[in-house]
Amino acid sequence: MSALDPDLARRLKRNADGLVCAVVVEHTTSAVLMVAWMDDEALHRTLTTRRATYFSRSKGRLWVKGETSGHTQYVREVRLDCDADTLLVRVEQTGPACHTGTTTCFDTDERLLLADPADV
Repeated sequence: MSALDPDLARRLKRNADGLVCAVVVEHTTSAVLMVAWMDDEALHRTLTTRRATYFSRSKGRLWVKGETSGHTQYVREVRLDCDADTLLVRVEQTGPACHTGTTTCFDTDERLLLADPADV
């Protein structure tokens, strides 16, 4: 059982696996760094330690960002969206955020829709 605040736990809308999507952005620039998942315990640990803690779906366990790589995330702020099904996690990132070694997980050239030139 998680020590997550019961009022917050009641408000959260989780997926079928009991997880909430976490969109992670750099605090100073608002650049999107990555998307991860949190269960109640990961959110509780994140809120109490300010060390970004996520739930690994592939490994089936909690992990602290930077635990092995040294590429840490100090959590400055966590916000809950209007539907209570997504978290916005604002962090101070040390080193690359992506497991591939890039600054962000969205650094690829793989764009599904390009910006309209009129909007640029």
